Amino acid sequence: MCKYIFVSGGVISGIGKGISAASIAFILKSYGFKVTMIKADPYLNVDAGTMNPLEHGETFVLEDGFETDMDIGSYERFVNESFSRPNSMTCGAVLEKVIKDERSLAYEGKWVSLDYHVPDEIITWIKRVTKESNADIAIIEIGGTVGEVGNGLFLEANKIMKIQNPKDVIHIHVSYLPIPSTLGEMKSKPVQISTQLLNNHGLHPDFLIARSKTGVDDIRKEKLSRYCFVKKENVISAPDTSCIYDIPMNFEKANIGKNILLELGLKPRKTTLLDAWKKKTTKMKKITKSLDIGIVGKYFKSGKFDLKDSYVSVLEAINHAAWELGYNANIHWIVADELEKNRKLEKEILKMNGLIVPQGWGSRGAEGKIRAIQIVRENKIPYLGLCYGMQMAVVEYCRNVLNIKDANSQEVNPKSKDYVIHLMEEQKKLLKDGKFGGTIRLGAWPCKILKGSLLESLYLKYPNTMFNKMPIVMERHRHRYEFNNKYREVMESAGVVFSGTSPNNTLVEAIELRKSNHPFFVATQYHPELKSRFLAPHPIFLGFIKASSKRKI
Repeated sequence: MCKYIFVSGGVISGIGKGISAASIAFILKSYGFKVTMIKADPYLNVDAGTMNPLEHGETFVLEDGFETDMDIGSYERFVNESFSRPNSMTCGAVLEKVIKDERSLAYEGKWVSLDYHVPDEIITWIKRVTKESNADIAIIEIGGTVGEVGNGLFLEANKIMKIQNPKDVIHIHVSYLPIPSTLGEMKSKPVQISTQLLNNHGLHPDFLIARSKTGVDDIRKEKLSRYCFVKKENVISAPDTSCIYDIPMNFEKANIGKNILLELGLKPRKTTLLDAWKKKTTKMKKITKSLDIGIVGKYFKSGKFDLKDSYVSVLEAINHAAWELGYNANIHWIVADELEKNRKLEKEILKMNGLIVPQGWGSRGAEGKIRAIQIVRENKIPYLGLCYGMQMAVVEYCRNVLNIKDANSQEVNPKSKDYVIHLMEEQKKLLKDGKFGGTIRLGAWPCKILKGSLLESLYLKYPNTMFNKMPIVMERHRHRYEFNNKYREVMESAGVVFSGTSPNNTLVEAIELRKSNHPFFVATQYHPELKSRFLAPHPIFLGFIKASSKRKI
């Protein structure tokens, strides 16, 4: 019989439910159990593909091409497993399934109810994912905050499953204890109230993860235990931490793994995973060397606020590789729009050990990115281009080396005479018909790595079980535009190496400059950051960090 753990959040959004769920999943995996994870999002979008990253964080693309919430990226990075479309369950997708079933008479003409059939479909979804993944334990993170209308149907499903199988279902509530500056005292009432809101759904948490700026003391634990009806040992102190990868070890010190297994009637099994995690986090704390890494993007300004969630996978991939090689990465945000207007920012780029131009869409900030790439190419600063970052690298090279002055991407300037990046053929009709969501090139596609290339040396130098079928690697995509092969021959003759292509050689997947011309200039149409894990950094990012460490400023 599979066991189920539901995770909800209270008081504020962004409290850390996803990281908490991922940390618990890793701990349970380290105790020898097969764990699967499901993100249950209350929004009516069928997927996250059309969401603005400034509003909802980055869209994370799974191996099968499904566009999902950024939390599943955290799951993969912590648990070191690849998930698929069924691991993402939105309210929109569930409703879509129920309506389709009703239209096909699956309910045999019965009145279809929101409060009966929808929770029933949620339960069916959860059990199907668990069965198909052959999991011992399924962790279901319920998005949003308790008290909102949106996640009520998921909580209803949780309640039904608990009633049906009380020994196989537990609930973990993540909530926040503020410390008002005028009082200087940690207040437990917000957690008590959010727990009460959970109780209104017929749910009583078995564990409380008490999030706070500082650790929760025994007085507060005693209060939460008494008023929230949770065992004191199941109230877990979860203070803010400078590094999210410390959280599993903090949880482990609080015996959350053993106590969860006790509640579920399971006995721990021995593995070496926790030892490997502890070894890496211990190593990280001893690092004294640092590198300055610039990121030229356009999705981290929202009014007066800087939002880094738009590029969370890139940031994590940088950190994974930097820590592995004994460095801390100091990230410098360079806003592409401002670079177009403010020439002083160009001097900032020259101070970097390495520079990344990540994913992006549309024309805004394109010229700033092109200028940044020109600076790093001419000054031999290590460069890594990711998707849009490869496309802009092609434009820059064509303009400034091949003297094709009107070179551009069709996405950026539809009136250009020289589309060095153009719309994929199969995309033309889709755009004409207004079909945007889920229609671009998505998910893992095979890429053939050129023998003798820098890219090949990286995949071979830093072996990773995800890339053990060289010269073919499976890497994830999310784009609508591609390199125009009309310019391939002229670029090759001018020193560009096409180091990654589709197996039939029709699509360009990666470019680089010869090492005799540049120490590290690599750009990929795919997104290597999506397959970087804490315990298994991506080879390309390892190569980029290694090259950046050699740059003397």
